Amino acid sequence: MNRWLLSICLSLLVFDANTGNCQETSAAKMPQVLKAGAAISNITPPLGELIVGGWQPFPAKHIHDELFARCLVLDDGNTRLAFVICDNVGIPREVFDLAGSQIEEATGLLKTHVLMASTHTHSATTARGPSKVIWQDELTDYQKFIASRISDGVQIAINNLEPAKIAWGTVDEPSEVFNRRWFVTDPNLLTNPFGETDKVRMNPPAGSASLLRPAGPTDPQVSFVSVQSTSGRPIALLANYSLHYVGGVPVGDVSADYFGYFAKKIEQKLDAGDQEKPFVGILSNGTSGDVNNINFQTKSVRREPYSKMQEVAEKVAAKVYEAHQQLNFTEHVTLAAETFELPLNVRQPTPEMLEHLAAATASQPVDAKRQSKEQIYAERLAKLKDAPESITVPLQAFRIGELGIAAIPFETFTEIGLELKQRSPLKQTFTIELANGSFGYLPTPEQHLLGGYETWLGTNFVEHKASRRITETLLQLFAKLQP
Repeated sequence: MNRWLLSICLSLLVFDANTGNCQETSAAKMPQVLKAGAAISNITPPLGELIVGGWQPFPAKHIHDELFARCLVLDDGNTRLAFVICDNVGIPREVFDLAGSQIEEATGLLKTHVLMASTHTHSATTARGPSKVIWQDELTDYQKFIASRISDGVQIAINNLEPAKIAWGTVDEPSEVFNRRWFVTDPNLLTNPFGETDKVRMNPPAGSASLLRPAGPTDPQVSFVSVQSTSGRPIALLANYSLHYVGGVPVGDVSADYFGYFAKKIEQKLDAGDQEKPFVGILSNGTSGDVNNINFQTKSVRREPYSKMQEVAEKVAAKVYEAHQQLNFTEHVTLAAETFELPLNVRQPTPEMLEHLAAATASQPVDAKRQSKEQIYAERLAKLKDAPESITVPLQAFRIGELGIAAIPFETFTEIGLELKQRSPLKQTFTIELANGSFGYLPTPEQHLLGGYETWLGTNFVEHKASRRITETLLQLFAKLQP
């Protein structure tokens, strides 16, 4: 045997002090040094595109702050994962699927290993299609633009991969999360577009004497993952908070809401603003389908535009920075991913619903700029006649060491995220909502019985037991991810 070949053979042996013998090892069993790379990709739309988030859309007239797809790529030497969090109210599966295919073709990174999500800012122009449950064959120019910019961002993050270390933690910030669904005594607050009376009201009048109690819990926990170079230079920080959005934006302004402000504030607190490779701060939306930052027990106070979202971002960033000081980083961590396509039945309107909406809208004036709720839901339900009986929705679970991250493509009620945290086999778990699609709201079966905006057909589109099936499926995926 020549010396070169002998050296290769010896490199595959390790000395066992107990036996005094050399034993075989393999590169796969050797601890791998983590690599990480991050990047941002601008997805700001042109002026004139429609902003959605309220009852009626309106055109964008001003860019207050740029919108981004914020990207983080992790590689443990065997598995590569990517996160992409986009400043948008909700991006349909068709757009994310296109972006994933572009990423896989350009880099070889499996699209099943890319978690893409929207933040749910209500001050971004729409990337939604005409329906939440009908597949869109032709994408708009802006949808194609977002897909290409997501792909670009992930490719740049891969280009930026370098040896890194990672840590994760949690901290509570309870002062800005309030359940927005309330039991009330005033029956006038409980009517719905279908001529029925609900048991709870979304966003009741703040400070009203008719308020009884919230209809659900909140989750004050901020979960976060921090990544640094091996020398300690901040690369990225991905946080997660179950707060819908903040708002307080002038009509026509485009803004990333408090998610964008958090990115800036955590960069400042980590002193990461002047680096050759830019630091990327990211705040994802947790399970916040029924939670906002309005304290309904007190009268609302008029605020200056953007002031409240800056206040919330500062609170969350300050808490994360404080907890960040106690982290213990590691250069060795195992990554893994599991996905599943879950079939769900699509809801259809009852004859009684359609009859009521037809009668209610027959006498109402037609005004495209100021439609009644009955007119809005009559249009939404009319589209469902072309909907399929069922759809499949993508569910995804990532593991970073003993941290689990679930991805749900709905505006998800908080109690669903809390259950996943409690029942997950991993030491720490959080959920990113509106991930890999945007299929409407996801209440629990118990919340469906109470009614309210989030449960109305046209706001919610899938079977009442969908949350149960999604929760159980994700827990099965986490079980597969166990080391």
